[in-house]
Amino acid sequence: MKNTISMLNEEYKDIILNYKTYLLYDKQLATNSVNSYIFDIEKYLLFMQNNNIDKISKITKENINMYLKHLDELEMVSTYTLARKIVAIKSFHDFISSKYFIENVSTKIENPKFYQKIPNILSIEEIEQLLNIELKTPFDYRNKAMLELMYATGIRVSELCNLLINDINFEEKYVRCFGKGAKERIIPIGQIALKYLKIYLDEYRDKLTKKSINEYLFLNNHGQKMTRQGFEFIIKNICKDKGIKKKITPHMLRHSFATHLLNNGADLRSIQIMLGHTNLSTTQIYTTISSEVLKENYDLYHPNIKEENNENK
Repeated sequence: MKNTISMLNEEYKDIILNYKTYLLYDKQLATNSVNSYIFDIEKYLLFMQNNNIDKISKITKENINMYLKHLDELEMVSTYTLARKIVAIKSFHDFISSKYFIENVSTKIENPKFYQKIPNILSIEEIEQLLNIELKTPFDYRNKAMLELMYATGIRVSELCNLLINDINFEEKYVRCFGKGAKERIIPIGQIALKYLKIYLDEYRDKLTKKSINEYLFLNNHGQKMTRQGFEFIIKNICKDKGIKKKITPHMLRHSFATHLLNNGADLRSIQIMLGHTNLSTTQIYTTISSEVLKENYDLYHPNIKEENNENK
């Protein structure tokens, strides 16, 4: 696989080299810090280049926000990682502004500490609509098993793709997965997900192997392990077939899993363990959503509110 910098155009390469020199000698940052900044900016500029923004002077505030939105939708990017990348982008544009006399378009980008986006979630009804797949082909049964497992456990799509057949324990009713930093965790699986996993494994997985031999649980149409991009494409097609207009990403299933558990009385610590969050503060973002749901329920069902609303009619 090519290094990111080798994929950049000549203008972007030159700017990266100048920026690295600036960080090392003018700012006198540690080598590890410099490498971290450069890595982030190489990815940033590659995104711009891939979106036909091939000159530094063409980058706008809207383009930066587009990139941040792209990062926010990736299942492996935490709030803290996103905050670090915003710092890197703002620092880079400070340099560009002073070195190349180009307007600093990053000045109005929100500071990292304010960039706390409430996760997008699906309602119970939306989940039911998404999971209500007409089962005709082996691919339908595979898709049903994947979606049911994701919603039942809250695992990341990368974790789903890396699951092996033996990671599902039907007797003890759990899945074993490996998250960030190769940390192992055990997550319970509900009866519905287990049911469709068993049907898929017993009756349909072998039909997808294409005579290839591997132990991955979910296979694509080439008989190889499912990829994140492949899974995203499957969700997109399911939504299209069902006429679902809302843009649904794999990570929304994870957010919905956590929020629905919390709304139904699960404790935050248990959800933290199932999601594989290192810090409880990361999991606490879901309490914001639950608070909003509580307020909606209060407004809908509290007798005094109803009486007041009737008086205002």
